[in-house]
Amino acid sequence: MRLARFVAGGDPKYGLVELASDNGDHPDTIATLAGDPFAGRVSLTGERHPLDDVRLVAPVLPRSKVIGIGRNYAAHAKELGNDLPTEPVTFLKPNTSVIGPGEPIVHPVQTHDLQHEGELAVVIGRICRHVPVDKAEDVIFGYTVANDVTARDLQHSDAQWTRAKSFDTFCPLGPWIITHLRITEVGGLDLAVTVNGETRQHGNTSDMVFGVAELVAYVSSFMTLLPGDVILTGTPSGVSRMYPGDRVEVTIAEIGTLANIVVAEEADDNAGAEGA
Repeated sequence: MRLARFVAGGDPKYGLVELASDNGDHPDTIATLAGDPFAGRVSLTGERHPLDDVRLVAPVLPRSKVIGIGRNYAAHAKELGNDLPTEPVTFLKPNTSVIGPGEPIVHPVQTHDLQHEGELAVVIGRICRHVPVDKAEDVIFGYTVANDVTARDLQHSDAQWTRAKSFDTFCPLGPWIITHLRITEVGGLDLAVTVNGETRQHGNTSDMVFGVAELVAYVSSFMTLLPGDVILTGTPSGVSRMYPGDRVEVTIAEIGTLANIVVAEEADDNAGAEGA
């Protein structure tokens, strides 16, 4: 099942995406759901739209948090001059950093080295804590594609990573959540990032130092995970700079492609006006 959030002339709704590649008898469509799959039961309304006629937004807006995992691919740790971690390196991104497919990544004026990090994202489906590795699949709702946008110069200059990872628009997610993949299947998916059609990153989730089950177990060992929380699982080597005007696409086999354009931050003439 492909679960998406979309806008068709009103507030965002959830829907099931039906692609022509699944069954050539129909065009790409999205079937509207009533309800919130992260809060309770949902049902089909009978309303259906051509996929081209709607705007997809982030498939989930984490009510609580996005947990990032750093240095989880050996080659990426090496390219940044870091040792391989002996346990997962974690950080948090605020839910205000989340955007959807097609939405612009804003290049802040504070950074001169904005970089892409294409990643597999794990979406949590229920409240959990202290999840054993062999029970991790029970708490996973599904998987989506992520771009852990990073201000690399700020990451290097700051004592910790919060600012470098947390600007608004620094966590594109989408285009939808895949719910039918088993945890064993997501351990061998090709992942690629292109910028303006040029491949910059290419790897496979089998190269992760810590697999999905290990990450869910580790993170839940020290914090409660809530429905809709997202765990970013790390990025392969090949991270590089993005500039205003760039089109960045992250593709993960069996899931889909997340595409965003980078735009320059506009000066805010009203900054500070409310507090004056």
